[in-house]
Amino acid sequence: MIRVLLVEDHTMVRAGLRALLERAKDITVLGEASNGQEAIDMAVELKPDVLVMDIMMPRLNGIQAAEQMRDMKLPVNILLLSMYSDEGLVHRALQSGVKGYVLKTSVSEELLWAIHAVARGETYLSAVISSIVVESALHPHTLKTNAPLDDLSPREKEILQLIAEEHTSSDIGRILFISEKTVEKHRANLMEKLHVRNLAGLVRLAIKYGLVDKD
Repeated sequence: MIRVLLVEDHTMVRAGLRALLERAKDITVLGEASNGQEAIDMAVELKPDVLVMDIMMPRLNGIQAAEQMRDMKLPVNILLLSMYSDEGLVHRALQSGVKGYVLKTSVSEELLWAIHAVARGETYLSAVISSIVVESALHPHTLKTNAPLDDLSPREKEILQLIAEEHTSSDIGRILFISEKTVEKHRANLMEKLHVRNLAGLVRLAIKYGLVDKD
């Protein structure tokens, strides 16, 4: 039996995914989470075989959560779901150590195939994603990376995402259990590192490089 943790912030989408997974006789859904931080906490507690996780989520997105679980050396195979096939986003996702990347537009039986492959420790990519990876390998000089964000620490990326989600410094302090003064210091460092002069500039970069949803 393949033990799955399902992570998706939209309740209706999550219900649809769960219904699909529960039709498979050899897959059991251990639990559900609605953001990346919940995913990390539940992965530590439940120890799933496969973590099926949306990329664009509030609080901590799927790639950031995958990076943190990789650094924590959690023994879980991660399969990301996304609406986007942007080359830079795909590259960053694969660098985070995930085993699979499936487009939501093709989620059906393909998700079940992907879960089985990832549970075996194999890599599974949707056809469009595979093409992007092959093209990048053949022409590495054309790869669009997330260079401006590469020098940020995990905590800085986390704060940048929360800023882009319109949380105040006070809100962010409460969410991350740090002082408002510390948040303000991180925000100033972000502006300096990313060469922007205001919050609008930070938000534009967060959207451009896939920390938050384009919508």
